[in-house]
Amino acid sequence: MRNALGSVDTVLLLGGRSEIGLAIVERLVSGGARRVVLAARDAAGGEPPVIGKAEVHLLDFDASRPETHGEVIEAAAELVGDLDVVIPAFGVLGRQEEYDADPVAAARAVAVNYGGHVSAGLAAARRLREQGHGTLVVLSSVAGVRVRRANFVYGSAKAGLDGFAQGLGDALHGSGARVMVVRPGFVIGRMTEGMTPAPLSSTPGQVADAVVAGLRSGAEVVWVPGALRPVFAVMRALPRAIWRRMPR
Repeated sequence: MRNALGSVDTVLLLGGRSEIGLAIVERLVSGGARRVVLAARDAAGGEPPVIGKAEVHLLDFDASRPETHGEVIEAAAELVGDLDVVIPAFGVLGRQEEYDADPVAAARAVAVNYGGHVSAGLAAARRLREQGHGTLVVLSSVAGVRVRRANFVYGSAKAGLDGFAQGLGDALHGSGARVMVVRPGFVIGRMTEGMTPAPLSSTPGQVADAVVAGLRSGAEVVWVPGALRPVFAVMRALPRAIWRRMPR
């Protein structure tokens, strides 16, 4: 439950080793969060990291096993009580040429990047609805706003995720729980190591700052950086013949 000053008290990070996810958690703890659950593959039994003065718990979480996602969320609630913020921050980027050569790998990536978020998101929404409060932070991407041929497998999964998150937010309206959709551009970090940064790139810390600001303001959609919002208003309107000639 949020404290008397309105600060987040409890946080669940699904994908507990995510750079962006951990950066968000660190900022929330700096802002007053006292209890954190980090859920990641083979995490249970490990030594919890020190994150400020927060009480940190570890749970096992496998994004590729949707049948377990509800159990993980309920276990987190048993550890720390009501969940103020739930952040699914798992996924794989991959390269389009690899997916072209291996359609099975492409299907598995989509199953995690979209299907895993559907199961985790619905399970989290059920918990937040029952509580009557809480925010599900969905890390979408500008890659899903208009899908490019350079990464259309990844982009199509993000497009599905973005639509799912908006629909889930509408479904939660009036329940006290809500969804905040985050649309970063290119994020410079482990996942994109070795790739040439795109214009208007950001860092995990900048994404985290924008997420925390969005939580405070009650935003429904957060673009990172904010300049991408007008840019993609134009991108959406480009004729397809021009769009398909965009650089790879």
